Amino acid sequence: MPELELLCPAGDMECLRTALRFGADAVYVGGPKLQLRAANAGFSMDDLALAAREVHALGRRLYVTVNAFPTNAELDALGGYARDLHALGADAAIVADMGAVAVMRRAAPDLPIHVSTQANCVNWAAATAWYEMGASRVVLGREMTLAQIAELRARTPAALELEAFVHGAMCMAWSGRCMISVFLTGRSANRGACTQSCRWRYHLVEEKRPGEFFPVEEDERGTTILSSHDLNCMDFLDRIADAGITSFKIEGRMKSPYYVATVANAYRQRLDALAGGPADPGTLALLRRELDAVSHRAYASGFYFGEMKRHAPDDGVYHQDCLFVGVVRQRLGGGRVRVELRNRVRQGDALEILAPGRLGRALVAERLALPDGTPLNEVAEPMTLFDMDAPAWLEAGDMLRRRLP
Repeated sequence: MPELELLCPAGDMECLRTALRFGADAVYVGGPKLQLRAANAGFSMDDLALAAREVHALGRRLYVTVNAFPTNAELDALGGYARDLHALGADAAIVADMGAVAVMRRAAPDLPIHVSTQANCVNWAAATAWYEMGASRVVLGREMTLAQIAELRARTPAALELEAFVHGAMCMAWSGRCMISVFLTGRSANRGACTQSCRWRYHLVEEKRPGEFFPVEEDERGTTILSSHDLNCMDFLDRIADAGITSFKIEGRMKSPYYVATVANAYRQRLDALAGGPADPGTLALLRRELDAVSHRAYASGFYFGEMKRHAPDDGVYHQDCLFVGVVRQRLGGGRVRVELRNRVRQGDALEILAPGRLGRALVAERLALPDGTPLNEVAEPMTLFDMDAPAWLEAGDMLRRRLP
């Protein structure tokens, strides 16, 4: 089996460090130019340089998204940006626009180019054309089936790497080419400012009955007919690998460190087990349970099998089985840790531990106290530091959560 890469998102340095800790082989981030997320999910050039140093110190890889479609004026600055990315140590730039690829390749020929899913590459001829332009990897369109991927793999140069999304939010539009947000709000999804208008609730209005709103489907929560399920490929990662994918991408540069840690940890364990043959049903059940611990829409298999296979009906709401309680900041002596709070915890609460390579470890919140030793019955203010008992193997960077009723 070829080397398989787990590629995780990061919107800031905390998420990047979390992704690395929980098993990412590579991390993708946005820089200050042409990245398709809100401005607060873009790294400065100084932060990109720091990220590259930390990633490379662990033998991992850093990819920088440059996947918005540039205007004429933006193209003029793109060559210098490509040279800067190469100089600071980026392992690849993720690019969607053909002109941007040409400009960046001329300016920085040693900077690897990965073709973004925004380029909508869904056939072998397009993939080969990108390779001939100098791309080393193509991120395939999410509309492809496993059979189509396998055919593309068989008819493209072996040196061309193939990447595909395996988890996270999906657009209703063709690989994100969506105009709903800009039409309704003036904020363009294709310029990194999507308002997720597809996930709003919509009603019908009959032209002769202005002001009368009729739900498309009777539901006390309204309806979200434009909204997609979230992608979840945990059950068939082996089939995606067999089709020729070697980089498994998790969506979510706007997600929290807790989300990144949970999803990366689950997929890391599944990918590590692929070489051992079929998945153990008990372990697979635990990994599915992990993915329910974070906020998500109803899960589905995407289009890998043709028609979307839904894991559950889309009820238009987000689901989450666990609440993030806090992150361990320091290992203390005497079986104690210092935790930074995210959500309220009380003395005696039944908690779970989220740690790299471990699943479902239980913990009872005992002997809560402030760092100065003042005993506490509960901790309620987010970002408060407090101490508590913990197993000896718990380390800084591990997380605590509580199952919701």
